[in-house]
Amino acid sequence: MSKKWTVTDIADQFEEAAQTLRRMPPVRVQGYFNAMPPVIRTAMELLQAEKLPMRLGPPSAEAISRMEEALEWIWLLEDEEERRLIWLRAERVVWKRICWRLGCGRTKAWQMWTIALLKIVTRLNAKQGGR
Repeated sequence: MSKKWTVTDIADQFEEAAQTLRRMPPVRVQGYFNAMPPVIRTAMELLQAEKLPMRLGPPSAEAISRMEEALEWIWLLEDEEERRLIWLRAERVVWKRICWRLGCGRTKAWQMWTIALLKIVTRLNAKQGGR
């Protein structure tokens, strides 16, 4: 039996897609390399160095597949503002900045976000029922 999608499932998958996209390795130009030897630092220099934030490794193949699936769902919405709103919330942008961008209050922005998610849920569930 097919899975019935809910609004929270869709919102969670969009959030995971944004995190997966952030974890993808950077694109580098091929053919360039560095021939300089690595800098060897003393123990004191290592202790005084700034601590870098710990990064997770590259995403798994399953996470990339789920991200691609969620990115295809964006095109189920006709309105560009709805697409942008869904992605801003997936990236955990605070409501205040979203409201400034849309020019409306928080309640109206939340309603627009929920309606956009409902449109995606309705279309996904209709596709599954039609098989």
